[in-house]
Amino acid sequence: MGESSDGNGEGQGCDEAAQQEELEKIESWLDEHPHFVHDYFVRKASRQMVDSWLLSHSAPQGMIPETSSSNSSPTSPSSGAATPVRKISAHEFEKTGLLRPILNTTVDGIPTFLTLPLLGDAAPHCNNSHVGRKSRQELRALDERELIFELVKDICNDLEIRSLCHKILQNVSILTDADRCSLFLVRGDKGDPSRCLVSQLFDVSCSSTIEQMQQKEEIKIPWGTGIVGYVAESRESLNIPDCYQDDRFNSRVDQKTGYTTHNMLCMPILDVDGEVKGVAQIINKCGGEEPFMDADEKVFSRYLQFCGIGLRNAELYERSELENKRNQVLLDLARMVFEEQSTIEHIVYRIMTHTQSLLQCERCQILLVDENTKTFSRVFDLDVNDMNTENADARKSPFEGRFPINVGITGYVATTGETLNIPDVLQDNKFDPSVDGDGTFRHHSVLCMPIRNASTEIVGVSQLINKLSKAPFNKNDEHLFEAFAIFCGMGIQNTQMYEKAVKAMAKTKVTLEVLSYHATAPLEEAKQLSKCRVPSTHVYRLQDLKFNDFILEDEDMLKACLRMFMDLDLIERFHINYDVLCRWLLSVRKNYRQVTYHNWRHAFNVGQMMFAVLTITKFCHVFGEVETLSLLIACLCHDLDHRGTNNSFQIKSCSPLAQLYSTSTMEHHHFDQCIMILNSEGNQILSHLSPDEYSTVVHVLEDAILATDLAVYFRRRGTFFQMVDSGNYNWRREDNRELLRAMLMTVCDIAAITKPWDIQKVVAELVASEFFQQGDIEKEKLKIQPIDMMDRDKKDELPLMQVRFIDSICAPVYEAFAKISDKLKPLMDGVRENRAEWVKLAEAKNLSICTDK
Repeated sequence: MGESSDGNGEGQGCDEAAQQEELEKIESWLDEHPHFVHDYFVRKASRQMVDSWLLSHSAPQGMIPETSSSNSSPTSPSSGAATPVRKISAHEFEKTGLLRPILNTTVDGIPTFLTLPLLGDAAPHCNNSHVGRKSRQELRALDERELIFELVKDICNDLEIRSLCHKILQNVSILTDADRCSLFLVRGDKGDPSRCLVSQLFDVSCSSTIEQMQQKEEIKIPWGTGIVGYVAESRESLNIPDCYQDDRFNSRVDQKTGYTTHNMLCMPILDVDGEVKGVAQIINKCGGEEPFMDADEKVFSRYLQFCGIGLRNAELYERSELENKRNQVLLDLARMVFEEQSTIEHIVYRIMTHTQSLLQCERCQILLVDENTKTFSRVFDLDVNDMNTENADARKSPFEGRFPINVGITGYVATTGETLNIPDVLQDNKFDPSVDGDGTFRHHSVLCMPIRNASTEIVGVSQLINKLSKAPFNKNDEHLFEAFAIFCGMGIQNTQMYEKAVKAMAKTKVTLEVLSYHATAPLEEAKQLSKCRVPSTHVYRLQDLKFNDFILEDEDMLKACLRMFMDLDLIERFHINYDVLCRWLLSVRKNYRQVTYHNWRHAFNVGQMMFAVLTITKFCHVFGEVETLSLLIACLCHDLDHRGTNNSFQIKSCSPLAQLYSTSTMEHHHFDQCIMILNSEGNQILSHLSPDEYSTVVHVLEDAILATDLAVYFRRRGTFFQMVDSGNYNWRREDNRELLRAMLMTVCDIAAITKPWDIQKVVAELVASEFFQQGDIEKEKLKIQPIDMMDRDKKDELPLMQVRFIDSICAPVYEAFAKISDKLKPLMDGVRENRAEWVKLAEAKNLSICTDK
């Protein structure tokens, strides 16, 4: 028989019986050799097959739900830098009812985007070809119109191409009373030189089953070749009464099978647009050697019109299903790529195993490009046999540098960014035959594609070698491989960034260790300080609200700090090692820069004022020992590493500190420095605190140091003033006590405004000098005009600015504390006295200006 049959009906029945007997023997042999079955399953079983086996053995078939993801969790919403353009809304999915869940979970608990197969669950679009169908005799009793309607109804609901084609051929054999039928579908686009017709089903009879047809080998017919190729190309029907008299007929099949082809009717199947979808072929009129008549042609033609529509719909449905599966594969690949990005080796290995599994090639290679030298710095490769070894599951990285590099092809792709799909490498001059080496492995076809990062820069090249099917790589392979290359680029870039971040963290850790070492005072100095005699509080006048620090040298300030810890009983209460305390104080002093005002002397002054307030008002009993310890440490550390510039300057100059902290920039830095010193070896004065006490100290420290930011003071003082004016406060309440601590930090930080006039005037000049230095930098380096208090040209307005500072910031908070405790009224008195002095200076300046004019 020509392009149609491989045997007669009787021979076919014998072949089927023999085949069934052979299958039974194979199954019996497998039952007797379980070790072979196990080994074969381990080496060859796909993930889909394993999932199907697990599902079939995990629960009775009737208990298997329609979807396998009832316990799957919804995917987390992603946040982007910009709102994406809406492609489709969730509301639009509701129009056709509930869809299947996007995320599924396999039996072994692994989340996946793939739709899991369910055994015994027939596809909804695959109808049983024998259910509800009329017999051949019943169909023959119908007239032509009823017959066509019945047969069209039989195929209209079938959207599975193979099942649909089988029904079409069986119905054609009924319509035309033909002995054999075949159906060839078009494969390839117009103008494609490889365009051909493929036997979707071959040699179908009215009694054959689709299962029998699936065992037949696929036949390909070049476009325009033979009877089938001619019909497809010309779009004309052929009714050949004697095939052996037609030059286009190929008699070799008849010679091979022993079947004789007498006559043939061959017609194109067109869709609604008139495009050829396939060719239907019927062989030998039943009951003799009579050719097909005109009536057969007419009824055959009418029926094929409906078949073209059915095939078009089935093809569209199949494409949508394949597109859905492809999207599932890509989603699963994306999940896999971003699931773990610990090392380049691991992420490349996962990508390569997925690529090789999906695209079915003998070898996969990924070559990474060095961004500096633009050469291949690393070459990863994976052979299909690597996945069948005993330790395949334990591997976490691919092999590296094992196979030679085909520099001609990969180098061209890396340089030009073009994709190369070479069906026969020996015909391409970019291929270097020497890479095949001793001949144990030979290149036949290659698909090579660039790997780009988010900036579209080429970071590597991915190469697939030799499809397992021996066919060249096609356009579908290119499209899928392109998507894989995109995910590969993202995965590699993210992993490289992660590795850089890990290295940066390691460098930062080393840097912190070095800084911690150099930031720590020498042990010898600490031992020397610990041996010094510490005068009493009375000698240093530490409880005096008008304390003058200018009479103390650096060593005296350190001793005075030790005295504060002693008198508050913090050393005994918290088991602080005295040598460690001495070293911690020296380290704190060392970490203050030699700036004009915000230096160690200012920190000591703030600490002394806190000590004086705590002791003369007995606030130390209100706060308790843990909070008292925290407040004293906070005062001594509240300006650590101050650079003589304020928060506004950090933002204007885009300093690294401003990038780290968006608000209270310097205060956050002071707190971090404080914690660093407290955690440095030899400075751990909090080492004997319980976990709860340590947690409380850190919390109070952070809140207290941040409270020294005047922006925080302005934000919180309204609540505090209202609470004090109403007398509605309870220091046992944590929120009331927290507010009291914050305001008290401000009281101590700006306490120089309360000191005697001679001290206040000197301090004010020091502050102004530091401010003017910042203003000079803003003018010279930042090219901006500083505010008045930072502008050296406005130095004559210092008295007026001090009056405004007192009125807006100082006086309100000291008035509030005077209401809380009479013992703090001297602070308010000092503020008023200094204000009067500044007013006199301001008026004198104004008088002088008037006289000059």
